[in-house]
Amino acid sequence: MTEELEQILLQLTQPDNAVIQQATAQLKQAFKDPAIIPALCAVMSSSQNPQVFYLISFPHFTSQIRQSAAVMLRMRVKKHWKKISPNDRESLKGVVLQAFMQESEHTVQHSLSQLCAVMVKHETPDRWPALLQLLSQSTKSSNPHDRQVGLLLLNKVMDSNPELFKPHYCQLLQLFSAVLQDHNNPTALYYCILTLTAITAYTGSEEMNQMRSIIPSLIVALKHLIKADQDQASEAMEVFNELMESEVSIILPHVADIVRFCLEVGSDTTLNDSLRVKALSCIAFLIKLKSKTVLKQKLLNPILQAIFPILTAAPPPGEQDPEDDEDDSGDGTDNDNPKHCAAQVGRSYLIMPLIQACLASDNPYQRKGGLLCLAVLAEGCADHIRTKMLSSVLQTVCQSLSDSNQVVRCAGLFALGQFSEHLQPEVSKYCAELMPLLLGYLSSLNQAKVGHVTKAFYALENFMENLGSDIEPYLPTLMDTMLSALNNTENLKIKELAVSAIGAIANAAKEMLVPYFPPVIESLKGFLTTTTEEMRPLQTQSLDTLSVLARTIGKDVFSPLAAECVQLGLNLTDTIDDPDLRRCTYSLYSAVSTVSPDCLTPHLTAITTVMLLALKSNEGITVGNIYAAPSKFSVENAYIDEKEDACDALGEIAFNTGAAFQPFLESSFQQVYEMRDYPHEDVRRAAFGAIGQFCRAQHKVWKENPTEANHQALFKLLDMVLPCFVETVRTEHERQVVMGVLETMNNVIKSCKEEAFKNPSHLKEISHVIRDVLKKKTVCQDGGGDEADDEDQQAEYDAMLQEFAGEGIPLLASSVPADSFAPFLNDLLPLIMSKAKSSCTVADRSFSVGTIGEILQALVSVSGGRGVAGRLSNRLLPVLVAGVKDSDPEVRNNSVFGLGCLAQAAGPIVVSDYPMMLSVFSNLLAKESDLRVIDNLCAALCRMILSNMGAVPLEQVVPALVARLPLKEDLEENKTVFSCLAMLYTHSPDLIVKLMKPVVAASSHVLGNKDVDKETQDTVTKLIKDFAQHHSADFQSAVISLAGEQQAKLSTAISAS
Repeated sequence: MTEELEQILLQLTQPDNAVIQQATAQLKQAFKDPAIIPALCAVMSSSQNPQVFYLISFPHFTSQIRQSAAVMLRMRVKKHWKKISPNDRESLKGVVLQAFMQESEHTVQHSLSQLCAVMVKHETPDRWPALLQLLSQSTKSSNPHDRQVGLLLLNKVMDSNPELFKPHYCQLLQLFSAVLQDHNNPTALYYCILTLTAITAYTGSEEMNQMRSIIPSLIVALKHLIKADQDQASEAMEVFNELMESEVSIILPHVADIVRFCLEVGSDTTLNDSLRVKALSCIAFLIKLKSKTVLKQKLLNPILQAIFPILTAAPPPGEQDPEDDEDDSGDGTDNDNPKHCAAQVGRSYLIMPLIQACLASDNPYQRKGGLLCLAVLAEGCADHIRTKMLSSVLQTVCQSLSDSNQVVRCAGLFALGQFSEHLQPEVSKYCAELMPLLLGYLSSLNQAKVGHVTKAFYALENFMENLGSDIEPYLPTLMDTMLSALNNTENLKIKELAVSAIGAIANAAKEMLVPYFPPVIESLKGFLTTTTEEMRPLQTQSLDTLSVLARTIGKDVFSPLAAECVQLGLNLTDTIDDPDLRRCTYSLYSAVSTVSPDCLTPHLTAITTVMLLALKSNEGITVGNIYAAPSKFSVENAYIDEKEDACDALGEIAFNTGAAFQPFLESSFQQVYEMRDYPHEDVRRAAFGAIGQFCRAQHKVWKENPTEANHQALFKLLDMVLPCFVETVRTEHERQVVMGVLETMNNVIKSCKEEAFKNPSHLKEISHVIRDVLKKKTVCQDGGGDEADDEDQQAEYDAMLQEFAGEGIPLLASSVPADSFAPFLNDLLPLIMSKAKSSCTVADRSFSVGTIGEILQALVSVSGGRGVAGRLSNRLLPVLVAGVKDSDPEVRNNSVFGLGCLAQAAGPIVVSDYPMMLSVFSNLLAKESDLRVIDNLCAALCRMILSNMGAVPLEQVVPALVARLPLKEDLEENKTVFSCLAMLYTHSPDLIVKLMKPVVAASSHVLGNKDVDKETQDTVTKLIKDFAQHHSADFQSAVISLAGEQQAKLSTAISAS
């Protein structure tokens, strides 16, 4: 069979499709023969050695055929190892090592080493002593080539399963220390460093000192490797990211040396861009982890002095930077060139003096460098820019859009896009200045310059997506521009940009987009029915925009198209195998489930099957990209994105389709639950989100069909999921994942309420983990031995994390009897109250008093709440009163809300404090200008009246309150205000009748307002009808004074049955 197999493999190398097809068919047949493994061994080793299965002599095999045999043998061994007899396994181990030792071609050696790696997974090193012996002999050989080959083999077998070799780590580190001195053997250095990278994550405390001692030699070795092979050096530099991510304490004594080395590489313009980017990204990642260390070791100035020349360097004569190329279709957000990477390093510190010097320069590349820095600072120091310098930097960026040099204009567009993405909501307040500027800029562009058009769209899209109703004046111009691009240009990239922009417009405009819906939907349907390759990016964008339209245009408008949209998605995934396209269909199905869940029911089998296969698949994923440090994700893996979107969609579809999803809930849960340990953080976050949605879906099914089976299924889910959430919050390293888990856990508690706490241990576990987050005792909040992360860098993340944890406290309070929660609340409250001190940040003070207010609001509606609120009143009252006098309107707003809730929750217990509270409110009302604070002041007074009407001087308070109506900002509080007015009308009708005119005027603003809930509208309608029926003259007098539109609303309300 060996000669026959050799002939087949030879035919596979021929440049003739017919010959290859015939050989492939023969090979499939050959693989059914049990003798295939010995034959492959014989071909692979080209040996006459009688130990090799057959006592026959073979001709000379080319290296290509030997390599093919090794690859096929590896595939066979990987799948069928258990079917190979013990004797044949032993023979195979001997054959492979012998073939490896006698092989001279590197490509074949590489394939043989990969074969060994697969076998080691089945045969542990201790059961393969000959392998260990070969590794020891070859890596220590005096022959440089033997050392290279030995280190190649060591790298492949170690990389496949580093943990198996853990008992040998100390010996290996001694070997690495010696090899790193072998500067004349760059290939040996390369494989040595790759192997060191592979074991880093598995080293323990016993290897730490050895690892630390290697770092200086490692840096020198990398310098020599750079001279020999820059691509290999770039790959080898991953060792620093691995060290930082796995065990940063190893490199702390050598931080200065590593930074200097990386700056040297990043600044060397003779080196290739990928190597320079790798070096600069190492510094960025180091700063992210250990900014305090960088500052303490006085490395800031050297870093800045190195990165600014990189940022502001002009390209070689006759060339352009990649992002300035007219054919570059990126939006400028990628970090795959040294300038962008240098800007990412610079964003870690506020470096305004250097930036201002750049912006004032006559050199366009200096100005460009300054704008790039501003752009990334918007992401890294958003709070500082929002609160201290937004107006001035926006002015600078706007001026850059009229710069005489297109390089500067491009950078200005990128900066504006970044500001729009990261500095919301404050940046939207500059709508009147920026929208005309952007629209004018877009209309003046030459569409042939695709690169520049792309950046203009990026800036426009990010800005307008958050405008809300403020987009209305610009809607006709915007949509004319976008529809013209869809209909009149042949350029698919421009069409794609326009489709994406329509999605952003829809997010802001919502129902205002209805007049433009028919031509938009016709264009999108046309794009989605073709299957040509060049249409793929436009199709994925069309699916994304279709999803946005489903969620924003209104149920009545979109529902008639829902079934057709689902079928469009299914047709695409049936005919096109593309992970980006699939993930966009998942988002579409998810969006459709929010407006027309019944349309999905017939297709749930097909939809869930595709999504679960995506979660199970390892396609497109390598160890190198899923275990990478964050700085290494310059290009997102489409298969990872697909997994993330599959999790998100499964969760939302499960919740929205309810009982129809029940047959798929268990299999979906099991597969998604496995993804909670997935290496990529975005997939983990999405998996936890979906797990929470499954719990909410089961709760919804039980509420709709309250059988014991449904109830037990809910308990089973909650008993599995809630402890998992708690453990993840404690042990997860990535803040974003922990925030996602806390948010998901809050949503589960909000939906399931007391059902989540039928197991009493859940209340204790969740309360304690919230306490741990507030005390910064979780793994993701740990500085890892550094004193503290730089405040400017980490303040936002910490605040957000604690905010998510804090939101859980009122949810717990609303879900269990107050006396059950009281011991845990007593434990948590001091941590919340400590953030209300005047020395704390505005964000902390606002969070503190806001959380206190929500806890008190929760206590209003649970048994025993009044007693617990009363016992807390003496502790909370001074904190809230101080907050009412705060300089920040948000803190005042939350404090006013809290005082109102305290009055409502504690009832008679705080009546003695009413005069003081009313005095505080009266003083505030006289001078307050913030509309939201005034709205909440009205609501707080109403809560006091609702709780203890007799303790409030109504003749003075109610007219002052009604004079501030209608509510302008916090429309949710209309519920409190009109409940109070309705109660007063019942108990003191004369008082309300005297105030008929302002009450009726305020009512006309509530009726028909889509932002006011139905229950409140019903309360207002009843009040108005009572006025019309029992006080018709006063009512008519009040109505006549109103505008025609308001009169019509009142008339409609009265005539409604």
